Amino acid sequence: QLVESGGELVQAGGSLRLSCAASGRTLSSYDMGWFRQNPGKEREFVAAVRWRGGNIYYADSVKGRFTISRDNALNTVYLQMNSLKPEDTAVYYCAAGSYIGSVYDSTRYNYWGQGTQVTVSS
Repeated sequence: QLVESGGELVQAGGSLRLSCAASGRTLSSYDMGWFRQNPGKEREFVAAVRWRGGNIYYADSVKGRFTISRDNALNTVYLQMNSLKPEDTAVYYCAAGSYIGSVYDSTRYNYWGQGTQVTVSS
């Protein structure tokens, strides 16, 4: 089970840190991703980190502002979001997968959290 937390209402230019904690499985052997979604729109890739090698990937829209990290000892993955913009408003989901191939494809992930709402006001 994956549980996200940290979403809230924040002003444009502000920062938030989202957390994704796992229970019942060890995240260290999974590729981990963050996605976001707004009503009526497709789920959008945000960031991912590989379990093997630790390669990190970002969507162009968040590159330079967001940072994904993982703490295997705490079985938690984080998404640090800085310089937030109103267009970052969405429900943010974390996901885990094994040998998923493309980290950008949400259908490759096996496990999902319930999501946490991030709202950025202008």
